[in-house]
Amino acid sequence: MSIDLTRFCINRKIAPTLSIKEFFQLVQRIGLNKVELRNDMWSGKVCDDLTYKQMQDLITKYNIEVITINALYPFNRVDESVLKKAEGLLQDAKAINAKALVMCPLNEGVDITAEETLASIKTLEICFAQYGVNGLVEPLGFPTSSMRSAVKTQQLINEAHSSFKLVIDTFHHHIYDNAEQNFSTAIDVNVIGLVHISGVEDTRATAKLTDEERVMLSNRDVLNSVAQIKRLEVLGYKGIYAFEPFSSQLNSWKAVEIERQINHSIHLLQA
Repeated sequence: MSIDLTRFCINRKIAPTLSIKEFFQLVQRIGLNKVELRNDMWSGKVCDDLTYKQMQDLITKYNIEVITINALYPFNRVDESVLKKAEGLLQDAKAINAKALVMCPLNEGVDITAEETLASIKTLEICFAQYGVNGLVEPLGFPTSSMRSAVKTQQLINEAHSSFKLVIDTFHHHIYDNAEQNFSTAIDVNVIGLVHISGVEDTRATAKLTDEERVMLSNRDVLNSVAQIKRLEVLGYKGIYAFEPFSSQLNSWKAVEIERQINHSIHLLQA
């Protein structure tokens, strides 16, 4: 594959011990400039303890493009609490010029009807439009997730006549047992707004895999993430790929190891 480096993005989850400034410096050193920020790091805030002005200055200094803030949860059960979270994250996104906000479904073993999800999408789209921020809906493959299917998520976005886009995640695609059903024929790459990439080397049964097993890519990756990306490229996807490992192993990685892991993963995808 030949994927232009400008299409790669680094999720801050890969660098849990680095400050935002150190994270931006690392991304710049490896020749990239796109990042995903999060609201679930040590501070619990997108900007940690920085002001919007301080964030804007760092973004400008290191030529950073904030692709998304990750994430609004649970997007498909909208109540006053969720709307308040959405409002706060959208304020953050607008203030630092983040292009989109990722939204994740309820993942607590509780079913959410298609009608409730449609209503949530329509309600949230009004909020997003007020801030000029794009919405990215990410199905989660866990058995406890209320929205596991990328194809079904795409259908609901279309049914809602929404401008929201779909997030494909190689981990969540792998652990959803029916993910391959009609995927190649039904998925519309024009509805995909972002692809998350991670790797898993744990060979236990798929149903036992959790975020803790998510690392970077290797030749032992049971998710077959490289093959998943090759297929998306063949289908015509031309958007952004964001590396999003989750394992607690990352807490011990120094900056040099993070850089090595990113460069190695990019090499595997380019081979």
